[in-house]
Amino acid sequence: MTWAVDLQPNDIVAPLPNKNYVTVSYLNTGNSTLYKNGAAQAGNPVIDTQSAIFRGTRTYDLGSLPAVSFIQMPYGSIQPAGSLASQASATGVGDLTIATAIWPYHNRATRTYLGLAGYLISPTGSYSSQRAFNVSENRFRTDLQMGFQTPITSSIDGMIAVDTMWFGGNSQCAATCNSLTNVSLNQKPLTTTQLGPIYRINEIFTVGASYFYVAGGATSINNNYMNNVANTQRFLLSGQAHTPIGRFSLQYGRDTEIKNGFVQNRLLAIRLMKEF
Repeated sequence: MTWAVDLQPNDIVAPLPNKNYVTVSYLNTGNSTLYKNGAAQAGNPVIDTQSAIFRGTRTYDLGSLPAVSFIQMPYGSIQPAGSLASQASATGVGDLTIATAIWPYHNRATRTYLGLAGYLISPTGSYSSQRAFNVSENRFRTDLQMGFQTPITSSIDGMIAVDTMWFGGNSQCAATCNSLTNVSLNQKPLTTTQLGPIYRINEIFTVGASYFYVAGGATSINNNYMNNVANTQRFLLSGQAHTPIGRFSLQYGRDTEIKNGFVQNRLLAIRLMKEF
């Protein structure tokens, strides 16, 4: 599996200090055709995933720099179907994420921001080596991200972010690694670049569009290189509404080109973030 940090519009904007937020998200994704080195494989695999994600966030000043930290816990299910119908489904708690970001440069007058973020994902979720699909990856992951946002016009900003994820080893990989016994799974770093415009329609509504390029992430099983580098392109459309209840967000995206893995034909995310 590959994983990246998708940003919402204005996530790169430095926050005001001493704020607390709770965010509840629902994600629905669908994956289908398996690709190997750019060639579609036979069969009609279907992988439907649903998850609820709960996040608690605190903003503060770290010296003179704006900063934010959050802790996040998902709960989800994976339902294989089609030619994967014989595979077991999985339901349970996912992997815990802890993240902190700081802004070395932040100029609210010019709407220009440079942010740095670090993420730690711990293998706290439900996992069985006898299942090919799990809500946990049974390994630690770390990610470093840098994002920059600046105005293009009076109402349109441009953003670009780059993150690289590093993966710990999974020494209990069986079904996912097509093995009857546990073997060792290792993965090369995975780098994601995302960029696009953000349009502020008015005080309430904001929309954005992002293009993603994902590269790297080749795996090895018992030190045998699998030749499955990710070269994936995808898009993500975002909309936000600031209401008295909180900030509602809606995102939709999908893969447009993939070299290795199951192509993602649907990503739908709905979020509510509320200050308290």
